[in-house]
Formats: sequence, C-alpha cells, structure tokens
Amino acid sequence: MKKALLGKKLGMTQIFDENGKVVPVTVIEAGPCYVTQIKTKEIDGYNSVQVAYGEIKAKNVNKCQTGAFKKAGVEPKRVMKEFKYNDITKFALGQVIKADMFAEGDVVDVTGTSKGHGFTGVIKRWNQRRLK
Repeated sequence: MKKALLGKKLGMTQIFDENGKVVPVTVIEAGPCYVTQIKTKEIDGYNSVQVAYGEIKAKNVNKCQTGAFKKAGVEPKRVMKEFKYNDITKFALGQVIKADMFAEGDVVDVTGTSKGHGFTGVIKRWNQRRLK
C-alpha cells in the first residue's frame, strides 16, 4: 500500500553506524497529519484523501477552509495536500496519521520545496562583500 505523510525539515545532523563511520542524516518532523476530506470515485471521479498538517491561527484561515476543518472535526492547519489512493476504505474523516506507519527498512521518497532567492544580487544571495 502507498503511504503518504507531510512533514517539515528541522535540520541536519550526523550519526555513527556500527562500524564507527559517520553518516549524515536529515531530521524531519513527520506528522501528525489529519484526514480532512475523502474523495470517492462516485462523487468526484477519483479516489483520494486530503491531509492537513501544521499549526495556524484560526483567524488566518479563509471561510471555505474553516468550514472544511469544522466538517472534519479538526483544528485549522497550515498545509493541505491531496494523495491519490486506490483503496480509501482504511481512512476516516478526522483520522490522525502518524509516522509509526513506516517500518524499519522502508524506502521513502521525499519531496521538498526550496526557499529560493529569485533575482537577488550576489551580496544578499551568497554573502559577498563590497570594497571598503
């Protein structure tokens, strides 16, 4: 079964394996995520689950999203993504999805979004200096 989870990168660190070699690792805060909507083939034309993650103040959420969160019985969240599944019977509205669904040795595909700096100059982007 396909597994999907939202998270946030916290930073980088290193660990030592059993042979004493240093292995660089990325620390990710994965979940908890909440199921806010379940889309079915009969109603929407495809099967998917909408998942929300991250804290946000209720005043910063628009009215249509506020209604969706109330319908699911979930506090407002910052990020909402939709994941397509063939079998959506294992999900319920308002269900909490945590990182414990992964087992040791699972292969994980991670996608990230970079900050980006656009067309900023070299002084701001690469911390270079001007002459005295």
